[in-house]
Amino acid sequence: MLSFLQSLNAEEKSIDEAGFVEMFNGKDLTGWIPINVDASTFRWEDGMVKSTGLPTGLLRTEKHYENFIIELEWRHLKSGGNAGLFLYSDPVTKVGVPFARGIEVQILDNGYNAKGKNEWYSTHGDIFDVHGAKMTPAGKISPNGIRSFPMEERCKSSPEWNHYRVEARNGEVWLSVNGKQVTYAKDCKPRKGYLCLESEGSECHFRNVRIKELPSTNPTAEETANLDEGFKLLYNGINLDGFKVDEGQVGHWKPKDWVLSYDGKGTGKDPSLWTIKEYKDVEIICDWRWVDKPVKTKHLVILPNGENKLDEAGNPVYEEVDDAGDSGIYLRGNIWSQVNIWCWPVGSGEVYGYRTNKKYSPEVRAGVTPKENADKPIGQWNRFHIKMIGDRLSVNLNGKQVIEQAQLPGVPEQGPIGLQHHGHGIQFANIYVKEIN
Repeated sequence: MLSFLQSLNAEEKSIDEAGFVEMFNGKDLTGWIPINVDASTFRWEDGMVKSTGLPTGLLRTEKHYENFIIELEWRHLKSGGNAGLFLYSDPVTKVGVPFARGIEVQILDNGYNAKGKNEWYSTHGDIFDVHGAKMTPAGKISPNGIRSFPMEERCKSSPEWNHYRVEARNGEVWLSVNGKQVTYAKDCKPRKGYLCLESEGSECHFRNVRIKELPSTNPTAEETANLDEGFKLLYNGINLDGFKVDEGQVGHWKPKDWVLSYDGKGTGKDPSLWTIKEYKDVEIICDWRWVDKPVKTKHLVILPNGENKLDEAGNPVYEEVDDAGDSGIYLRGNIWSQVNIWCWPVGSGEVYGYRTNKKYSPEVRAGVTPKENADKPIGQWNRFHIKMIGDRLSVNLNGKQVIEQAQLPGVPEQGPIGLQHHGHGIQFANIYVKEIN
């Protein structure tokens, strides 16, 4: 039960080596997929995987793993470098963060403690859950009770190599650092999912990465991470490749690591940012948040049927709200088929160009009106999950279905996706697209 406190003994050393396979083919990164990093972030070179550290994010396996032993060597090229090995991860990031749900085995250089040790983490092999995953810390536990700490300090400082051996069985995880078991965690949930290498700000190298799969202990669906649904990253975290960039947009649409930041001050004929590629039927995941200071503003109150609410005298009713701006996501290259991002009382997700156009039927105008205001408070991250199939639009905002199968008559069959300029500061992140055949 307390084997995590003990050195690798003769029995451990005699474990049958049969069944281990290399996780990289010695040529390239076949079998691994970027979750939210650029294709250049990780590369195979000089017999190893090299990470630039930019942007912050993850490279994952193509397949799920459940019970296994994985061994790898790692080194940081910079004192204080940060990286990690993620277990049981989802294929896309959580809302407003550059990482997926999972269990992290920390890969942190000792130089991170250059200004004095922090009692909430160590640099010698912590294990902890992130972004919705769950585990029970065991063995030596951090003072805040949320991390499993190593029993000994065994990691070598940059640029020396370190060896990790991670054993995962039925939701329990043991970590050996440079030949000795030091960290233990249990009750991991999920306990089956993707394995990931983490990029976080500085160059890190990985080599001799191999794995041995062990028999299944039949995890439930609830204990299993999500499967890849075919979403592809639209913003790479480094530059604006894939977007049309005019002179008036330069310096205003700014890549800031995993966040795409817009100051609202672009110029030119169309300061909105459009993809080069055109899309037909798609699903889009996109995180966004307001960055400007909100001001109290009165806006129209919209009824569920898309009409303005009127008082007894027939005058429009206004409600005062905190307002930080206006933006949106254009679909099919069309400014009228816009999933709106704003601060009006009705909430984001509505399609203003259809709701306010009296040529459309009451059913169409009601359909593009949000069922509820699902926006997070200003400054917090929101997530859209948009489906555009044929002329039908559905919008899920922060887990709530605000638009469902709304008809957009006359919408183009295909066109680029656009992030709208409306003169206000806004940030986007974790932008994924899945084309639907």
